[in-house]
Amino acid sequence: MAEQPEGGATGDRRLAGKIVLVTGASSGIGRAIAIACAQAGADVAITYRQNADGAEETASRIRPMGVRVEIRRVDVSAGSELQVLAADLQRTYGRVDVWINNAGADILTRAARDLTRIEKLDLVLQVDLRGTVLASWAATDLMRNQPGGGLIINLSWDHVSQGMAGENPVLYSVAKGGILSFSRSLARDVAPSVRVNVLAPGFIATAFQDEAPETWRRHVVELTPLRRWGTPEDVAGAAVYLASDEAAFLTGQVIMVNGGVVM
Repeated sequence: MAEQPEGGATGDRRLAGKIVLVTGASSGIGRAIAIACAQAGADVAITYRQNADGAEETASRIRPMGVRVEIRRVDVSAGSELQVLAADLQRTYGRVDVWINNAGADILTRAARDLTRIEKLDLVLQVDLRGTVLASWAATDLMRNQPGGGLIINLSWDHVSQGMAGENPVLYSVAKGGILSFSRSLARDVAPSVRVNVLAPGFIATAFQDEAPETWRRHVVELTPLRRWGTPEDVAGAAVYLASDEAAFLTGQVIMVNGGVVM
């Protein structure tokens, strides 16, 4: 999927009037989701933990679209910070219609590659799994008390349904598999006022692809039926669909954005 033009010129107003929060939106998939939601007419709030410059870059690409954007620094593994965020969003916007839990730990690139196995495990459990659970609880508490309820979208991984060999895939399967099963149970628990769905990306061209060997990049293309890596914008397109009224009868569902690698 080609990246959409900015400036609100797409004519897509599916999310007009909605308030969307995207955690971990300072780069990659989170940035693409925040921009796509803004292009579809939503007012957007974004969070970051360390990359303040990246969050500002995301916001600077949204502002010309004529929608509201707010930036907040949040550690999603800290329940107290998430409660403060939810209260802040309610004061600032009056409500949150869509809460997208994208924030996750990097164990694949830069210095993170040299962490021990236990250090990597602790990171993905703390940020990806614990962070998603705590953020979903904060979103639920907020949405249950507002007219019309709301939607939570959690980010998992396509391979949790079939497995993948290797130290990092094994570690990701612990956290991302937990997110998937938690989300399905949560969807039953909080219905009908709040819906919960899952996006499960596959091989997406982010910083991981940039640092991967050329042989591995070619291997991914060869094993993908659609014969390319996915892009952050591919995931963002699915997020906009789930956030729109077109998906109003979906809850507890998983969309795998992966070019058919896992079916």
